[in-house]
Order: sequence, then C-alpha cells, then structure tokens
Amino acid sequence: MARARFLLHLLVLSAACVSTNAAATGFSFSRFVSADRGANVTVLGDANIDQGALQITPDSLNDAATYLTHKSGRVLYATPFRLWHREEAGGRHGSSSKLANTTAGGKRVASFSTVFTVNVFRPNGTEPAEGLAFVIAPSAEGPPAGSSGGYLGLTNASTDGDAANRIVAVELDTEKQPYDPDANHVGLNVHSVVSVATASLTPLGVQISPAAPATKYDVWVDYDGAARRVAVRVAVAGTAKPPRPVLAAPLDLGAAVAEWSYFGFAASTGRKYQLNCVLAWNMTLEKLPSGDDGGGRRRALGLAVGVAVGVAVGVAAVAVVLAYVCVAKRRKARSGEGSGSAITGTMIRSLAGGPREFEYREIRRATNNFDDRMKLGQGGYGVVYRGVVVGDHTSPGGVGSAVDVAVKKFSRASTQGQNDFLAELSIINRLRHKHLVRLVGWSHDNGELLLVYEFMPNGSLDQHLFTPAAGRQLLGWELRYNIVKGVASALHYLHDEYDQRVVHRDLKASNIMLDAAFSARLGDFGLARAIETDKTSYMEEAGGGVHGTVGYIAPECFHTEKATRESDVYAFGAVVLEVVCGRRPRCDIEGFHFLVDWVWRLHRDGRALEAVDARLDGAFDAAQAERLILLGLACSHPTPAERPKTPAIQQILLGSMPPPPVPPFKPSFVWPATDAGAGLDTMSTTAGTTTSQLSLTSASTWSGSFMKGSLRHAFEQEATDSLA
Repeated sequence: MARARFLLHLLVLSAACVSTNAAATGFSFSRFVSADRGANVTVLGDANIDQGALQITPDSLNDAATYLTHKSGRVLYATPFRLWHREEAGGRHGSSSKLANTTAGGKRVASFSTVFTVNVFRPNGTEPAEGLAFVIAPSAEGPPAGSSGGYLGLTNASTDGDAANRIVAVELDTEKQPYDPDANHVGLNVHSVVSVATASLTPLGVQISPAAPATKYDVWVDYDGAARRVAVRVAVAGTAKPPRPVLAAPLDLGAAVAEWSYFGFAASTGRKYQLNCVLAWNMTLEKLPSGDDGGGRRRALGLAVGVAVGVAVGVAAVAVVLAYVCVAKRRKARSGEGSGSAITGTMIRSLAGGPREFEYREIRRATNNFDDRMKLGQGGYGVVYRGVVVGDHTSPGGVGSAVDVAVKKFSRASTQGQNDFLAELSIINRLRHKHLVRLVGWSHDNGELLLVYEFMPNGSLDQHLFTPAAGRQLLGWELRYNIVKGVASALHYLHDEYDQRVVHRDLKASNIMLDAAFSARLGDFGLARAIETDKTSYMEEAGGGVHGTVGYIAPECFHTEKATRESDVYAFGAVVLEVVCGRRPRCDIEGFHFLVDWVWRLHRDGRALEAVDARLDGAFDAAQAERLILLGLACSHPTPAERPKTPAIQQILLGSMPPPPVPPFKPSFVWPATDAGAGLDTMSTTAGTTTSQLSLTSASTWSGSFMKGSLRHAFEQEATDSLA
C-alpha cells in the first residue's frame, strides 16, 4: 500500500509539474538501499544509508555525546539538473509557450514538484535539534566545516548569507534561534539559514519531531518556474495532499542557484540531537533544452524521461563493467594475447552520475600535446600531466572557466591497461569525500585511456617531506597533524562508511596529495579494489603477487597475497611515522633498515620524542607527537588483529581516546596467526607458536613470495614519482 500511495503521488506530480507541451524528467525512490550510495545518490559528511532510509545525520545506539551531537550531513541525487538557461532574443528554442517561463533578463526557469517522506525522531524522548532541509546545491560537495548546530549542514559562520553559496533550502526546523518564529516551523532559506519566509507548523497540528509516538510526514515542495513562486505542504504520511500550502513565497531560482544544480537533503545536530531520516523521495522536473555545452546529448541519455530510476540502474551499470573485465580476461587466457578491442564509451557512460567525458583533442590541447614539460609524475600504470581544460556546469568557476587538472595517461592500451582503467574508474566514480582527489572526467578516444583529476597545487606529501623544491617551506607541525587526520578520515570512509568496503592497497606519502590549503587528498586508485561487505579481503589472481610499495606492505601480505583493511592500516602506520620523523619507511638509521624498527627501539628506551623530525627544531606539540608515534607503532603491529580500526584511529587523533597499548619490544611476526578458515578481520593474537606456525622477525618482510617475483611491482612502485 505504501508503494502504491507513492506511485499515486508520482502520477499527480507528473500531471501538475509542467505544461503538456514540456518534456519532463525525474526519479522515484520508495525506499533506499546501500546499493544506491554512489550509484544514485551521493552521501556526504555524517550522513549514511541504513534501515531503508537516508540517515542525514547518524542513527546510532552508541554514546550520544560522541556519535550524535554536533553532526552535519548531506545526501544529494547523483546527477545535476538544469534549472534555468538564457533564451536568445526571438526565442531560439521555439514557441511562445516555451518562453512563458522566461524572465525579462532572458532566463527560462524550470518548474518542478517533489514529495518526500521524513521521520524526525527524538531518541529516548530527548529534546530535539537542529533541523532537516530539502536543498538545492551548486555542487556535490559535502557540508562545509563548522556547519553543525544551527547551520543545518548548509553554511557556516563565515559563509552564511554569502550569495556565492548558490544554495536554496526548505527547512524543517526544530530549534528556535533568535531569528526563528518557534522550534517547530518550516522556512525558506536563500544562501543563509536565516529564512526569508517562515511558517509555524503548530497551528496545523503538525509536530516535526513529536515526543511520542514517532510520526512520519509527507512534505511537498512545488515550484512554478513561470510565476517564480514556491509552495510547501506538510501532512501525515499516507494522507491526502493539503489543498493549501503552509508556506508560499516568491523565489527566482534563475537568480539564486547555479544553472546546473543538485537536489538533496541536509541536516545537522548540535548540543541537542535528533535522527533525521528520509524514507522515500520522488521528483518530477521540467526538462530544459540541453544547450551547446557539449554534454547535453550524454545527459539526455543519463536523465531518461522515465521517473522510476532505482537501484537496478546502478547495479546494472557496475555489472556491465565487471562483465567486460571478466570476458576480457577469459579471452586473454584463451588466446594468450590481449584483446585488441577498444573500450566502448557506452560502458562508462552507463555509470550512474558518471563523470564528464572529454574528447581526446581537448586533452591533447590541454596538455600541450602531452609535453614533457607538463609532466607531473609517472609510474607503472601511466604518466600524469598537468593541463588546463574549459570548465562545465560542475566546475567551481562555472561554464567557460579555466580549470587546472591532472591527466593520467595509461601507459598500456592492452587488455590489462583497459582493465586497470575500468577498475579505477568504476571505483573512484562512486566515491565522494572531501579528503579524496576528485575525478573530473575521462576520455577513451584514439586508442588512449585517460582519467582527468582535479589538480593539486601543492603536489604530494612526499615532495614536501623528502624532496622540497627550492624556496619551499618545511611542513610545520600543525599542517602535519591535520594531514594525518585527513588521511585517516578518507581511510575510514573507504573501509567503513562507503556501501562497499574499498581497500586502497597503495597508501603511501606519494599518493597523498595536498590541495591549496595543504589539506590531504588521498589519490591514485589504480590498485584499489572493492570487496563484498561480508568478505574480509581482496585476493589477487594466481601469480599476480603482492602489490604495493616496500615499507608500506604488511608482512602477512607476502604469505596470503591478500589485501585487507588491516593491510591498509599497516600502510597508514608507515605514513604516520614518516610524517612525524621526516624519514622514509625504508631507511638506514643507527643500524636499522626500517624506520618502524628504529622508532620502536626509541619507544622501548623511553625516548620516543627523539624520533620527531629534527628539522622542526622543537616546534611541535609533544603530546600530539607522542600520540602519533604510539598510533603509528600500533598500526604497524605485525599481527593484523592487533592493529586499530579506522573508527578508533579517528577518535585517537581527536584526543577523545588514548592510543592502544604498545609493547616495549616489537612483537615477532607469527604466521598463521589463527585458523586457516578465519578471515583476517577476525584474527586474534597468538600467545605462542606451535609446530605448524612460523615465527619470524621483521625480516619476514623479505621472505615468502619474494622468489616468486611478488615484490617486482613493489620495487617498481617505490622508485616512481607520485601519481595524481
């Protein structure tokens, strides 16, 4: 019955949204599942998908002070929509009926109607705050820093009220601020959380977050592009749409929002908290002409006129990519040579919310025909060039702006190179996190495989730690600590927050990029692989060997040839120690060949702080330095199960919990550490060895698969420059 009612809403919306002469587009979700994440919706900040709903702020039974307060999140539909465009004089697009929505300034604005079902729940009868909002945003970026509390995940103290925000929202507010009518109202926000129009819901008998029982509400937002007016209605879920709106106000989206914008939801909690759940959502939108931006035809394919876009689209797209990889591998096995066939653009375009497609000539022009002087780095998977492309609607500067990019040109046009390309694209295309390098687009023309990333003006972390350019200042302690926190946040997203577990498999300083503010961005997903959530590891093909870089590879990997979350944490520990010490993980110092062994000896002797980079000349926070050293050693524990998980790592870095105890002597590596049938995620410490176990020192890193050539790729990667 619930699905039937929602489909009925959809039919009503389809009839009411636009004129009979206008084309329409849209989507419908009767519930949400984890497969929607990345495929159909972008989940950002503290948001999640759980229990069939969008949890815009966390839904947790854990300690409220840690997990529920001062949170902010966003969930956006994965694909932007065109909300307005300029009409040429005389009506380039045709009839007067199509010009009905055109302003005096020449902008035609799309009409839309949406309905969504919400449940704003107060756990254990607590007093709720802060609020949930339906939002129109200019980009798929997460909530800005400091957007918890009264900022609803929309703005913060420094940006609130700035027209550059290009944000419009309809808020359901449960906390009274000085500028609010009460703690139970709906408001219209334009660039600010200070509403331009408000209406109390109390006279209607609607309580956004009632004490008991929990109540679901349907919220309708109807926008008339011709009249430039918005109307909001609220009713108990399953009941009829009210004839009169609770709030109606003028709103010119042509002046307020970006031409191409994202629809979605934002929410926040403060000192008080509530659970902000969106249970269902559908939308119908007037479809404006695509224009001449070069991407209209591809968007028309992605935004089909149907309104039943669901889980199947995302799953099918990924299945197409994986099926291609499997077929190519089988063909290679049968013929003994690579498949000569090119990757069809259809496979990549089928990825929901796919990145921008570039023509080969655009990239060639952007990189000055791949001039060596534009080269940023190279490695086993390709060469990276700097370039400048013309921006589209997704670019920060808008259509026509100059955008600095890093272009990864795959070095092998063979089947394996195509497989690498597809693997990297299918993973990073669906990842959205502020500490991951953003994928701008791709190209597969002229037999060349290209990925286009946002350019990181401050290069890679290793360049600042070990090979500083002339005039480049040494990284200060505060920047180093924040970089470690950023990498930990990205790793936590990959391991625990994304709907699939993703193991990076090549976490190292040269793959940690630094943006203009020296904020960490984890990049190079050429080795990353997604593993099923009920599995614990990703296993390479037979004979594939160990992938990664010596000094960052966990010792168990040389025996299992499996990549796990624990092996990623081991690499993170190596990064932590090199950031603190200013030395590479594999280095000769005081008779040791590995940095971790030297630091462990200093820890044993009570002299751990002597490991801090001497170039800092004592300018560091001793408590933070000790915390990082202990964390780095804990992550470097030879037994996988003894390494901390990413949620604990984040709490340690925030100072809300101490690092795990680190023994004074580095434990021996023992293999196998548990029964053969157990996964690495459930390994327990082995107190002693048996006749079937092998006890090794840290030199075990060089054992096992070395003679099989498993380290070949590791040594190749160690010698390479960073890849964007």
